Amino acid sequence: MIVSEKILVEGFEGTVSRDTDLTGPRPGVLVAHAFGGQAAFDTEKAEDLARLGYVAIAIDMYGQGRRASGPVEASALMHELTDDRPIVAKRMQMWLDVLAGLPDVDAQRMAAIGFCFGGKCVLDLARSGADLRAVVGFHAVLDAPEVPIDAPLLASVLVLHGWDDPLATPAQFSELGAELTGRGADWQMMAYGATGHAFTNPAANAPEDGMSFNGLTNDRAWSAMATFLTEKLEGEL
Repeated sequence: MIVSEKILVEGFEGTVSRDTDLTGPRPGVLVAHAFGGQAAFDTEKAEDLARLGYVAIAIDMYGQGRRASGPVEASALMHELTDDRPIVAKRMQMWLDVLAGLPDVDAQRMAAIGFCFGGKCVLDLARSGADLRAVVGFHAVLDAPEVPIDAPLLASVLVLHGWDDPLATPAQFSELGAELTGRGADWQMMAYGATGHAFTNPAANAPEDGMSFNGLTNDRAWSAMATFLTEKLEGEL
């Protein structure tokens, strides 16, 4: 049975999802939210991951109770973090430590996935040299921090990208590939045609702004993620 429960950590509220029919330590996955803050969408993704056999936490990057009521407020909340990028990695590391500390999580087999702003968060976690096996960004914001990071990049990286995404251009897509190559990372990047930003979100319906749900791409991207996580979390490294 899939069970989700709230967890409060230093003023940040997450939701842990697990299959209670499973026993013993198993891989853990963080789920990082888009710019509006933690929402039902993120819990649903955590529950989907629990159905795949993982323990998942839908994390909160803004602080307990801080959720956007609209895009203007969402941008303001997001820029509080993106204007000081080390904070992003610091908060992600906090959640990674929480995940590692759960009694039913194998701390040697952890990953993080994220959507939009959350995709940037998981990429920054990997960039920081965090000790986890894999990160996956769905329609992620791709720009690198202004201050280079010298730590070894340990996590394997999968980026699932809409080619027509106005928030992550083909040039930025290529720049990320060059960045990851320069860091010696194990990386994969998949670009989907006729696909813009927010392609995983059924509520996204602004094609004039390059942002809309794409059911086919959503299904393909989730399948690619599942295969990637199986490789990185179920195998021995």
